Amino acid sequence: MMERMREGVSSIWVKIILSLIIFSFVFAGVGSYLANSNQPVAAKIDGEEISQRQFEEAYQNERNRMQAQLGDYFSTLMGDPGYVQQFRRSVLDRLVNDALIEQRANALGLRISDAQVKKAIRAMPEFQRDGQFDNDVYTSLLRRSRFTPEQFAEYMRTDMLRQQLLTAIQGSDFALGNELAQLQQLEQQQREVRSLTLDLESFKKHVEISEEDSQAYYQAHPEEFTRPEQVKVSYIEMSGDSLKQTITVSDEELKKYYQDNLPKFSTPEQRHVRHILIQGDDAEAKAKAEVILAELKGGAEFAALAKAKSDDTFSAKQGGELDWFERGVMDPAFEEAAFGLKDNGDISDVVQSSFGYHIIQLEGMKVPSAKPFADVREDLLADLRDQKAAEAFYQQQTKLADTAFEMPDSLDDAAKAVNAQIQTTDFFALDSAPGVMANPAVLQALDTSEVREDSLNSEVIELGPEHVIVVRVDETRLVQLLPFEEVSGQIHETLATQRGEKAAEKQADEILAALRQGDSSVLEQHDLSFSEPLTLSRRGSDPVLTQAAFSMAKPEAGQPVYGVTHDQQGNVVIIALDKVTEPEIEPTKTSGPLAEQLAQMNAQQDVMAVLDVLRADAKVTYPVLDATAQ
Repeated sequence: MMERMREGVSSIWVKIILSLIIFSFVFAGVGSYLANSNQPVAAKIDGEEISQRQFEEAYQNERNRMQAQLGDYFSTLMGDPGYVQQFRRSVLDRLVNDALIEQRANALGLRISDAQVKKAIRAMPEFQRDGQFDNDVYTSLLRRSRFTPEQFAEYMRTDMLRQQLLTAIQGSDFALGNELAQLQQLEQQQREVRSLTLDLESFKKHVEISEEDSQAYYQAHPEEFTRPEQVKVSYIEMSGDSLKQTITVSDEELKKYYQDNLPKFSTPEQRHVRHILIQGDDAEAKAKAEVILAELKGGAEFAALAKAKSDDTFSAKQGGELDWFERGVMDPAFEEAAFGLKDNGDISDVVQSSFGYHIIQLEGMKVPSAKPFADVREDLLADLRDQKAAEAFYQQQTKLADTAFEMPDSLDDAAKAVNAQIQTTDFFALDSAPGVMANPAVLQALDTSEVREDSLNSEVIELGPEHVIVVRVDETRLVQLLPFEEVSGQIHETLATQRGEKAAEKQADEILAALRQGDSSVLEQHDLSFSEPLTLSRRGSDPVLTQAAFSMAKPEAGQPVYGVTHDQQGNVVIIALDKVTEPEIEPTKTSGPLAEQLAQMNAQQDVMAVLDVLRADAKVTYPVLDATAQ
């Protein structure tokens, strides 16, 4: 019974802590889990749908993460339509995998209790200030996030449910001694190689490409030279963070705010009590409580009676002891009686609450105390700046929205109204939009007829908390097959590379055939020679050469083994593998970093195997990808 009471004690704090998390998850895509079911469908798993909005938000989040990690290199990759398609598919596959794991966990009857959700949220350090939960931070973040604690709690429950199943699968793996020994032997193996490089550029110089060849390639591969529809955009972007730098707060304002919000910086009065609960609301229950009270007044020990006679089995094990609590969290009648006790050891009369009849003994008191102004000055300054910036931002946002709507043919008036600069982009296609233009909400606005065709200002688009943008399309380039004259140089380079590679590969095949027959004179014919022997480990500095060398068969009878690969510049590299050195491996303990690494590898394989089975048993379709393919 008292467990229900404890849930009541924690409910307010739970709601507060939950909201703290929502703010950070806005940027991690929590909103995608809350998308409504009326959105276009990106994937279906046995009838369960992943909406287009969920997919696009997950895609954008992953794209931003990869951009932050890889920078310009990732931008180059995203310029390849084939890579973009593969990247989008991988994001959608991950969402499908999450859904399959969740379905399997539910089918197995796995559950996450409210208490587990609460505990997980309470344990997250991101939502603590000075090691403790801060109620005002919670209320501020909740207001900005526009999500309810119940929604986020459900997201947490779902994620923990998936992790419960994955942990069960992964936690069952272990490493055997012979597996570790073999792994160490493979890891420490060394290979001695010689290499010979056929320079691609030298072959390209001897390639002849006629005008007819270039024209034929141009006609056969129009998709390579077709520029997609592109737009050039101007926009006004506003952020609350930039406003904060302009906000000034006086000491008088700080001190007034301190006095007005003194409870925020104070520790409330708290009580520590024991209690004995008799369940029921009838005369019999009350009489039973009165008998116990009489025993206590007669000198009986409170803790002993609580253990023997309290109906709150949870607290009875601790002699009726409850955690510290403050006003506003307990049953009103219980709380009134507890805070009415004056001295440690005082015992209340019989108190009736919604749970039954209680007898309460005071164990300790904490008087309220306030932190000095100097100790919280920086917190006060941050809070007031946030408040003022939020108010100023709201006013600016309203002014921006009104002006952009009233003067829809230009951003000039809107920029003057909010004292902002108009920024512009170069031409870009919507599927490879740069920077903030790649935000799903911005892309959706750019694709509307009002913005794209009529060149009107968009509505104010929220990119995040106190972060908005208004966009307009200045120019549009339609889909166009670029003129041959404009791409002839590109075609010439492509053909030269292709034919140069073929010539180099043909010569490499001739050299390999001769070398495998024991005829090394072919090297003299082409004025070529192998490099000096080089000993490679699996973590060599040249990953291409290392991967090729370690994929070759071991030499036998002292005869080298030959292979071929391409280096990162496209040159053809002939490899001679002369010797493989096997290390001496001591018996390996089935514990330690290597064992953990192998167990993790096995666990990952187990998870992939489970997903393969789940996919085979489920009906998974990708409407969004099917539509794109058409």
